[in-house]
Amino acid sequence: MAEQAKEQRVESVERALTLLEAFAEGADRLSLAELAKRTGYYRSTILRLAASLQRMGYLHRDAEGSYRLGPTLWRLGSQYQRAFRLADYIRPALSEISAETGESAAFYVREGDQRVVLYRVNSDRPTRHHIEEGSALPLDRGAGGRILTVYTGGDDEHAEQIRTQGYYVSDGERSPEAGAVAVPVFGMDSGFVGALGVVGPRNRMDADHRDRITELLLLYAERIGRQLGSRRSAGGPDA
Repeated sequence: MAEQAKEQRVESVERALTLLEAFAEGADRLSLAELAKRTGYYRSTILRLAASLQRMGYLHRDAEGSYRLGPTLWRLGSQYQRAFRLADYIRPALSEISAETGESAAFYVREGDQRVVLYRVNSDRPTRHHIEEGSALPLDRGAGGRILTVYTGGDDEHAEQIRTQGYYVSDGERSPEAGAVAVPVFGMDSGFVGALGVVGPRNRMDADHRDRITELLLLYAERIGRQLGSRRSAGGPDA
């Protein structure tokens, strides 16, 4: 399998994409020298790749010799935005998280002073935490609410802890019978998208179970973030 994956790589294509990725740090225009520094490629290699990218509209070279991204990328980006559906990325992840943890998994967004259950997969276990998609919950308590508060410009007594560790664990905050873990999900330009969480009966949410859930949520949050175009880590300081 590893040999097959290696055979499928096209070095020239990857180099051309690396050239485009050089603009990902926010520069509008880059000189040949700057492109060489950012990619580590020889100038002759860059000139050859850039010529092909210019012909296809992926790069544009101005009168001063600097490069900027071309109109083809704008056109493809617009098509992507029209076709983009957040649910296509979140729902499969929630199903996998619920199956792996045995608990209910949800994705929350903030609407005013409430958090809304945008997507949800309820556990199929006889004893479970069950609410429906579209439900509005308090923003000032519960794991999902804490995450939404902190990453949408709010502040509370847990803000520093959440920003440092990149997740929050609640134990009976919103419902005395439930415990939960939530993490932030970031998208394009590292913008905050929402809170990814798992909730279950408190008698099952012991320390070991919560630790496993936290690790899994951070993994999925980072995976979803990459799919949405984020370059930001899901957990850790300033996550």
